[in-house]
Amino acid sequence: MEKQLSNQTGEMARFIIRRDRIRFSIWITSLVLITIITASSFTNLYQTDQERQAIAETMKNPAMTAMLGPGYGLDNYTAGPMMAHQMLLFTAIVVAIMSILLVTRHTRTDEEEGRIELIRSLPVGRLSNLSAAVGVLSGLNVLLSIVIGIGLYSLQIESINLEGSLLYGAALGATGVFFTAVTALFAQLSENSRGTIGLSFTILGIAYLIRAVGDVSNATLSWFSPLGWILGTEVYVNNFWWPVILTICAAIAVNALAFYLNTIRDLDSGFLPSKPGRKNASPFLQSPLGLAFRLQRTGIITWAIGMYVLGLSYGSVFGDLESFFLNNEMMSQLMPPVEGLSLTEQFLTMLMSVIAMICTVPPLMFMMKLKGEERRAHTEHLLSRAVSRTNVMGSYFLLSFVLGFVMVFLAVLGLWSASVSVMEEPISFLVMFKAAMVYMPAIWFMIGLAVLIIGYKPEYTGLTWLYLGYSFLVVYLGGLLQFPEWLGKLSPFGYIPQLPVEEMNFFILFVLSCIAVGFIVIGFIGYKKRDLSG
Repeated sequence: MEKQLSNQTGEMARFIIRRDRIRFSIWITSLVLITIITASSFTNLYQTDQERQAIAETMKNPAMTAMLGPGYGLDNYTAGPMMAHQMLLFTAIVVAIMSILLVTRHTRTDEEEGRIELIRSLPVGRLSNLSAAVGVLSGLNVLLSIVIGIGLYSLQIESINLEGSLLYGAALGATGVFFTAVTALFAQLSENSRGTIGLSFTILGIAYLIRAVGDVSNATLSWFSPLGWILGTEVYVNNFWWPVILTICAAIAVNALAFYLNTIRDLDSGFLPSKPGRKNASPFLQSPLGLAFRLQRTGIITWAIGMYVLGLSYGSVFGDLESFFLNNEMMSQLMPPVEGLSLTEQFLTMLMSVIAMICTVPPLMFMMKLKGEERRAHTEHLLSRAVSRTNVMGSYFLLSFVLGFVMVFLAVLGLWSASVSVMEEPISFLVMFKAAMVYMPAIWFMIGLAVLIIGYKPEYTGLTWLYLGYSFLVVYLGGLLQFPEWLGKLSPFGYIPQLPVEEMNFFILFVLSCIAVGFIVIGFIGYKKRDLSG
């Protein structure tokens, strides 16, 4: 019976590898290169014990703990502990995102587009597709862990030893395997790929927030998060392997549940009940804008809550941050006072750049939904009526444009409302609002780039995500790793004045806005003229 259920799994796995070999190669190569380049750069950045301990002091503040996790080995902050502390968590999140997107692509998305039904008409086992998808993605994560582990050790850096390097890679691989299982489970529970991705990202976001709160206030709470398990390996310091084993065991249990649900589930159905719609659509729903909003309503609500909670989580540590700066002489020397500004306000600039780039994700997703609707041939039905292409794209663009502002505003509101309750002299809402809203032209630039690509070559929209990832790398990590300034200037976020420390530069913001408008206009023209098949 089991053999019949998994019949032709090997052939299905080979088909998945053949189909996505380029995509797999890009993910693996990008993650390995970023890891190796970052690790090698640490030896050149901080060459003396004094320099390394100075950066270790900056990592002890609660905001950095919430962002990166607890720092193990801060008393002897060599390249190994530094690498694990500053890179392991964020790299694990990227690996989780990779697993979520790829598993969804080969399970629920294929089911939505009728490929699984076609495959099931052949002598193929009921579990063969899910088994192949989980097997290939788990294997991909194992390959990633081995390549990263060997790559780090091959650098021959004194504190980056063989065991620690292999554990670093294993921690990343285990994270990918766990979220492969989580996504496989939600592919059975949800009725569509949008729900699968949304629920999987929700678990990832909750895991990050639980870990952040736990690392700052209650270490026990962090052990309720899979990301907390990974950081509990204490790579390059104590090298604990059991959290990796715990993560793999949890993945096996989740996978078992996913396989069971797959055996009892009807094709194109999900276990989470869907709410029946109204008999007659409202006037708003009958418009292209209303339809675009309705298709993404759940995602919009989820992201809105997530951005507010993100702001709350960072704002909640501002009280500890203030006392940390006051009681730490080294931090006072590293961040010399600026007249009229507190040290917390100076630190706010780095947080705002991170928040702004995270807030760029939802508007890009809302804009990219147009590509997904076109790929499924849903747009053709809309355009067969008295609706212009400009109207259709304009609806998604307007949604993305407005909600980009809303997401940033909610993050600032959460940051301010939490900081007010924990700080003796809280930063005013206006200061935070200005520091965040100054990033809007950069967000418009990214939305405009998405519109431009959709207008001409929608199959290359993945470049937008790569560019956003690059921006995060050079803007956030650029300061820590001391990248050349010109690398940051290749991103729109690298031009934004860091309020309130720097002065406002209206000319730069105007130029970025004009470029964004140019992208948008050209994108609309291209979308109006091109063949819908791409």
